[in-house]
Formats: sequence, C-alpha cells, structure tokens
Amino acid sequence: MTARPPSRNSSDPDGPKRTSDTGPGRRQSAAPRPRTGASHGVRAARPLADGDRGRLLAGSHHDPHALLGVHSVRGGMELRVLRPFARSVTMLAKGLRAELHEDGDGFFSGVLPLRTAPEYQLLVAYDSGETSDEASDDEIGGDTDDASDGTRARIEIEVQDPYRFLPSLGELDLHLIGEGRHEELWRALGAHPMTHQGVTGTRFTVWAPNAQGVRVVGDFNYWDGTGYPMRSLGSSGVWELFLPGVGEGALYKFDITRPDGSHTLRADPMARRTEVPPANASIVTESHHVWHDEEWLARRADRPVHESPLSVYEVHLGSWRPGLTYRQLAVQLPAYVKDLGFTHVELMPVAEHPFGGSWGYQVTGFYAPTARMGTPDDFRHLVDALHRAGIGVIVDWVPAHFPKDDWALAQFDGRPLYEHADPARAAHPDWGTLEFDYGRKEVRNFLVANAVYWCEEFHIDGLRVDAVASMLYLDYSREHGEWTPNEHGGRENLDAVGFLQEMNATVYRRCPGVVTVAEESTAWDGVTRATHHVGPGGFGGLGFGLKWNMGWMHDSLGYVAHEPVHRKFHHNEMTFSMVYAYSENYVLPISHDEVVHGKQALVSKMPGDWWQQRANHRAYLGFMWAHPGKQLLFMGQEFAQGAEWSEGHGPDWWLLDPSYAAEADHRGVRDLIRELNTVYAATPALWQRDTVPEGFAWVVGDAAEDNVFAFLRHAADGSPLLAVSNFSPVVRHEYRLGVPDAAQAWTEVLNTDEARYGGGDVLNPDPLKPESVASHGRPGSIQLTLPPLATVWLRPV
Repeated sequence: MTARPPSRNSSDPDGPKRTSDTGPGRRQSAAPRPRTGASHGVRAARPLADGDRGRLLAGSHHDPHALLGVHSVRGGMELRVLRPFARSVTMLAKGLRAELHEDGDGFFSGVLPLRTAPEYQLLVAYDSGETSDEASDDEIGGDTDDASDGTRARIEIEVQDPYRFLPSLGELDLHLIGEGRHEELWRALGAHPMTHQGVTGTRFTVWAPNAQGVRVVGDFNYWDGTGYPMRSLGSSGVWELFLPGVGEGALYKFDITRPDGSHTLRADPMARRTEVPPANASIVTESHHVWHDEEWLARRADRPVHESPLSVYEVHLGSWRPGLTYRQLAVQLPAYVKDLGFTHVELMPVAEHPFGGSWGYQVTGFYAPTARMGTPDDFRHLVDALHRAGIGVIVDWVPAHFPKDDWALAQFDGRPLYEHADPARAAHPDWGTLEFDYGRKEVRNFLVANAVYWCEEFHIDGLRVDAVASMLYLDYSREHGEWTPNEHGGRENLDAVGFLQEMNATVYRRCPGVVTVAEESTAWDGVTRATHHVGPGGFGGLGFGLKWNMGWMHDSLGYVAHEPVHRKFHHNEMTFSMVYAYSENYVLPISHDEVVHGKQALVSKMPGDWWQQRANHRAYLGFMWAHPGKQLLFMGQEFAQGAEWSEGHGPDWWLLDPSYAAEADHRGVRDLIRELNTVYAATPALWQRDTVPEGFAWVVGDAAEDNVFAFLRHAADGSPLLAVSNFSPVVRHEYRLGVPDAAQAWTEVLNTDEARYGGGDVLNPDPLKPESVASHGRPGSIQLTLPPLATVWLRPV
C-alpha cells in the first residue's frame, strides 16, 4: 500500500499530478536532498543511465525489475526503489536497517555490504500534509516523528517491495498463450490474489504486445502508476507484476504507453469483476461460492439435448422484475419458471456492458457478469438456485463484435489488437462496433477460453451465440467494393469458421452436457454438423448443437399476422419449414427481437378483436410446441402482454393483478403455457425425434381453404401424438382426419380453446374411435370438432 501527501487529490479520474512551484500539473524533477542521515555502511549506488531513468518515469521501460529491487554488484547488493512522493525509504531486513540515499524523482538507492539478497521490507516515509504541531498518531493513522517544531510531520508505512519477486506466471502458461491454446486463460491473465514466495498479494498480468510499457494503477496507489511499472515476459506480449498487500476488492486499471509514447488508461480485458456502470474500473476478485448443484451436473449429459425436452424461457435479467439483485432473482425466478414448466432459461447477455440500452449485446467485460445486480458470486448463486430447481441455464454470448469505448478493447495497446488490422474488416457496418480478428491466435484464444470460462466457472448449461451470420460472411451488410474475398475468392470468413469450429469442439470436449446454439439467419450448410464432417461446400460443420430457425419464425409470424380470410393464400408459409426441418437441429424462437422496435408483442401481431387476438395467440403457441424443434419464448409473451418489451420497465406484471378487469384473459394464457410444457415434457413424441424424419408425418398439409394443419409426431417407440390447428374463426364439426390404425381410440390431451385458457370451450370430451373410412392416405379415420382459432392435441387412449 502506498501513501501519498494528503494534499493530493486522489479522486481525480486522470490520476494524481505531481506539482511544483513552476505551475500546477507540470512534472518537475525534484532536486535530491543532501545525502545525510543514511545508515552507516550504505554506499551510494551507481547512477541510473538517463535513458533508463527517463523510461521508468515515463512508463515505457520493458524490464523495470532489472533496475529496481536488489541486484548483485561489486562490493555488495545494490537496492533501488521508485517511490514518488516519499520523504525517505529505509530497508528493513533481519538484523539490518538501512536508509537509502535519495536520488531525486522518487528514486532511492544504496549499496549494502551483503553477499546475498536478503528477504526485506521497505519503511517508506511520507509528509503527512500537516505540521508536527497539528498532527498526532491517531489523526494520521500511522507512526509519526516526534518533532513539535512546526516542521512537516511524517507518516511511515512498512511495505513489501514488488521488485524483489520472481515472475509469478509460469513458463507453461506463457507457452500456451504464445500458441493461442490456453484453454484456461482466465487463470493466467488478469488480477489474481495469491501467495507468492510466501507473501500474499495480487498478480497482475495483461496481454499488450505493442505497448512500450504498462503500469498498474488503482485505488491502492491513488491511481498513480509511476512506481508500479510491469515487466514484459519475453515475446509473449504479456506484462506481469506481483503487488504484495493488494487483495480482493481493490480497483485497478492498466496505464499503457502506446508505441507513439502517449498513454491510455484501460480496464482489464480479463477482469472477472467490474464497477457498476458507468464507472468502469476493474476489481480484484476471487470466488468463495460453494456449489450445491452436483446432482444437476451429474445427470446433465445423460441424454443428448436434441433427444431431450427443451422448452426455453428467455429473460432479460435487468428488467424481468426491475431492481432485483441476483440473489433476489434467485428466490423469484426459479420458482416462476418451474411453476410454468420450462426446462431452461435463456439469459440475455450478462457479461458487463457500459450501455444498458444495448441489452448486453455490446460487451466490454467478457469475463465479468454485469455488476448492476451484484457480484460474480451472487450470479453463481442465481445459477445454483436455478439448477437446484431443475432448470438449465443458457446465456447469450457475443463474440461477433465489441464497442469502441476508449477505455476497453478498441486499439487496446495503441494499435489494432483485438480488432482486425484492416479498418474495412474491423468496422461493423450495422452497429458501429468493431469485429474481432479471428485470424489472430491470441484473440481466438481469448474468445474460446471465454466460452469455456462461463461453462466451467458459472456452471452454465448452454451458450447461445449471437449474430453468427455477421461473422461467417465477409460481405455481411457490405456493398460491392467494401469487402475483400478470401484466399479462394469466396465470401466466407475462413478465420471465423475456424474460430467457431474450435470454440464448439473445445466446449463439447471440456464441458459434457453443455449445448451451443447458433443464432444464424442464412442457409449456411452444416451449422449443427460435427466439425470433422465435411459438407458439399468443402467445409466441416460448425459444430453447434442447435440452431435458431429464423425462417420458421419469419414465415409463421407472417402467416398469423394475416386476417383468416387471407391466410389460404399464405398456407405454404406454415408448411415450408418441413421442407428443411431436418437439415439442422432447430430451435423455434419467439425471442426479444420479435417484440421490440415496432414489431409489436406476439398477441398484438394477431388480427381481429381482443378475443380473436388471444385465440390466435393460443393456437399459435399450440402449433409451435407441437412442431419439430425445441421452443423458446420471450418473457411477457407467456401471459399475452400487449405492449412491446422495454428494458426500462420490463413485463407488464400488472396485467396479472386480480384487481385488473382483464386479468383472467392474461392468466388464462399463462395457464396454457403451463399445460403446454407439462404435456410436452410427458410426451416423448414431441421431442425425442425432433431431428429425424421418422418423428413427423403430415396428415393434412394442404387444407388451405380450411386454414387447417394436422400432423403426427412419433416417439422412438412409435407412440404418436396428433396435433391439429384450425386458424379460421369458425367451428369445424365432424372434421375427418386419417389416423394410424393401431390405436383403438384417441383422446384430447390439450385444447387451446378451453374456457380456463380464455377460449370458448369447444371440446372433444369423449374418446374418438377410428372408423374404417379411408382418409388422407390411411385406411382409418376419426371425426372431431375443431374449435375456432385453436390447436388440439390428441393421443391414443
């Protein structure tokens, strides 16, 4: 811990300034005081070369440990210390007390009559800012001299010398970083409390290969890094410094000297905790959370995700119930999601981001959960609570781009580092952000390790990767002449392809049971194909477990937005998805993107009056839950919120207040969601064979005049479920459908028109027995009543 004169302004965001009589803020070389009072036997050390002295003071020296600390010289051991603002520095060792000579500019040195370097500490004296007549021990909080003659009082602090320690980062770590293969990069870089050479402190490491020098600044040194230069660890581009006495909770940044000699103050790219935005300092942290989800993790990998029930509730944590902390969410969110029967939650990005209006999709702290709702351990507590409630956790992950904030990743060490060196490749044309340089091994390592980090450190069960299409194509949102083809003349970003393959392969190898999900909006071949299986385009699969079916979402929402009388002209929009349903492993997403920016909430997309809107909403959900693919629904849509989502106030929970006149309408839709999930989870036909043609068969897919769709889903043992949707506002009595002849009777297991859901209660209350009447290519058939604007599920008795 370094003290400084109280007269200095330690809250100055630009850091403290050394002042002199020549003008405020101007750096001035302080004239050394006469070398009197030095301990007997301490000889003057050789002067520092002017170049070394200047580079240390300017923060541009690559190896400060070669100049500072103890070094063997002829006639003894030379000790040199850089302590700006200090009045004196004394070396303390066993049986030795030696006051060093002052050399000016905060340097102190001396040659000690010793043969080997001792373990030592430093006694550093500072002016207290008060006269000796005004100060007392209690007021100053440390030892003061006993003078009472009106001279400046002193405060003395006993500290360890950071420059007496060997490097605290091992050769294997440096080798793996150099190779771009350090899969636990967060354990090597960043700020880590540790015990090093028997002394407790924090190791600071940062990758900045273009920097002339790097210094650590923080609240422990009043944001003045002059006395805290880091050393460069060879060709790795990594800078390191172990600071004794600095521990958890300390705020810090890196003061980087750019190649042109200018300085930039940067947050740690590997910070595992940050200040609450808009503050942006990094915080030293380590986890103390004790996990209680062993049972969940043990069975997570028992069954492949594409052969398991997966029903996802998408949540923006900051606005789900505004004002709640992670720990408060841990009480309310698991209970709510479990009651509705969802198997997973998907959290919109939780990594730290400066602008709340980005919803987390412009990340600056890739290794830190946002501090808006608590600490990293608080977030672990939330994940733990969800697991103990039997709910999986998927998080949105954003490796496609990052914002240009000048305290974050952009031109981190004075040159393009995390972003591509070509400005045309680096600038994202849509979002005003920067794209990662996936061809640089260290950048790929940063991102691959980040994916592993969330899965291993926070027990995350899935990563939904945002904006994959923008990564895959060099011409994404770029006009002719604005992009350069790859080495084969194509538009594919080969570096991004390699990165995604490496990320997926690494996550699946290290984290059994975890699933990766691609938000990919094009027809790229093999998004969910294994990386070692080469497709017709010559590429191996990207290796994702699931892919969002953006085509299904777009087409089906377009269909239901039409008035029923016009839907017959758009019938194919509901059936086309089955043409490509087995080309990938799909998720059917009704996400946040579909209920913002003028797109309207799901129920408000529906035509007709309020009754018809809700009926369409319910029928659509029933169709969606029965369609091949997993399903995802954004918060607020489970109770038919009519307004678009806003991160400022979240879902309209007041719609479920019993005092609200239309409360039953909204509660009915939520009750339907609960029943959909209950029946879905108990019916393997709806999820066991989502990705193979044997799991689906049309009964009638061409009833455009009727606005009717009917299909069968089959489990692995052949047991079926019949799903029928009537998207017309009329009741269809005695509607005949061909069915498999093995069943003796069919019974209704779900009907979205039930009165308890807000419907008209047009039901099929009795078992429906097949008749020997051929229909739809089958020898037997049943007749049933189709409610208006409703979906009905039936299965054999």
